[in-house]
Amino acid sequence: MIDHMGVTVRDLQAAKAFYDAAFAPLGICVVMSVTAEETGGSAHYGYGATADRRDIQAGKPSLWITEGGTATGPMHLALVAADRAQVDGFHAAALAAGGTDNGAPGVRPHYHPNYYAAFVLDPDGRNVEAVCHKPA
Repeated sequence: MIDHMGVTVRDLQAAKAFYDAAFAPLGICVVMSVTAEETGGSAHYGYGATADRRDIQAGKPSLWITEGGTATGPMHLALVAADRAQVDGFHAAALAAGGTDNGAPGVRPHYHPNYYAAFVLDPDGRNVEAVCHKPA
């Protein structure tokens, strides 16, 4: 059900230093970073398992930290979609239910070539995403 989550932090570099140290004993580290230029907003660090963690998919970011701002609220939640049509349906239904568009359905190649997602803000301003990782 949940693909990944994101939390907003006050100081991205201080939070990264904390999570790097706290997660190291767990075999969890930054597996992806995305710049503010790539997102059109804030920079992000994505944490996931190292290759030696056999119980968690290595290399896939599951927790993202993002600096500041309230444009996408204090939390980000991404839900797994079975296919791209479900992503499209989620976006349309969320807008019809009063959500605010925060990114129309489409490929986000800065994450990976098949990352197809849509983003909406819920009534409290939280960024909710549906994502499909499968090719078209």
